[in-house]
This record gives sequence, structure tokens and C-alpha cells, in this order.
Amino acid sequence: MTTRTDTDHRSAAAPDDRAARPVMLELVDEDGVTVGTAEKLSAHLPPGRLHRAFSVFLLDERGRLLLQRRALGKYHSPGVWSNTCCGHPYPGEPPFVAAARRTGEELGVAPALMREAGTVRYNHPDPVSGLVEQEYNHLFVGLVRDGPRPDPEEIAETALVDPAGLARLRGEHPLSAWFTTVFDAALPAVRELVPGAGW
Repeated sequence: MTTRTDTDHRSAAAPDDRAARPVMLELVDEDGVTVGTAEKLSAHLPPGRLHRAFSVFLLDERGRLLLQRRALGKYHSPGVWSNTCCGHPYPGEPPFVAAARRTGEELGVAPALMREAGTVRYNHPDPVSGLVEQEYNHLFVGLVRDGPRPDPEEIAETALVDPAGLARLRGEHPLSAWFTTVFDAALPAVRELVPGAGW
């Protein structure tokens, strides 16, 4: 497992005037059709409200998966390892656009390639925070060529792992409540993208 940490980098993304307002999520039905909006924290309080989300899986030229360990200061799932990037589109924002935007904001990189990899719906309570992930999640896989420059408010460290490295990490560190579900759902697209990497 290769790990790099950068505690001095700040996201190069331009300030967003939405930052001063409450973060709103897009509520959806079981088919992913928008039915309304809710404030982010309220949507995650038990039993949770089904909302739109995205998860990104980026791999390097050797087929290693870029993972992040969430910053210790985050109120939801701090300090756990998870996929390259995940989050929620703004209401009305296309999931692909949101995924590319947040990858840049959190990791300081732009995918060299990114494509849709389906959707998955899940209900995962987080045993530590007590929050609930009721999500209709849009999955994306892609390639990254540049090294990450993570925003320390979002990410504590990053790692590039091959399948054996991921297995070791699973055995040694906690993972996000949603990681296994989204990774398993994205795995066919990962294998198609990097067929010789052993995934």
C-alpha cells in the first residue's frame, strides 16, 4: 500500500456562494425520481430519508484503486477509509457533474477519464455516529494520472491499493459503512476499465 499525506494543501476550487447556506440534498423515490429536498444532516438522522448520492472509484495507470481516509474532523464517519470520493449533488445538479466537482475539491485532481457505472440503493446505519445512509447512489469509475493534493479538512490521507493491498487494509482498518456495497456494485465496471489489474 502506497500512502501519501499532504496536510498543507487547500482545495484550489473557487469559493462557492452556496457554502454560506445550509447544504440541501435531493430526496428521491425508490426509482431515483426527485421528490423534494432536505437539509443534509436531517436527511441522515434515523431512520434516514432516501436521497441522491454519488461514489467515485479512480484507478491509476497500474490499475491501483485510489482510496481516502476521511478527515478526523468530519461529523460523519471520521477517520475511516473509503472510496476515492463520495458525496451528494446539489438539488438539480447532474450526478456526473457533482462527482467531477467534488473529486477536484477534495483531492485536487481531475479524472483523466470518468464514466457511469450504474446505481445502487442501500440503507446503512453508521454504528459510531448513529447517522443513517439511505441513499440512491450513482456510481462512477475512471482513471487518474496526477497525484492527489487532498484538502486536509476533507481527507486525512490517501492510498493507492491493488487487490491484495485492499484486502490488507480491510483487515487492519475500519472502512466506511457504505464502502463494501458501493465497491461491489462498481466492481464490474472497474474490471472492464482495468482488465489486467486483478480486480
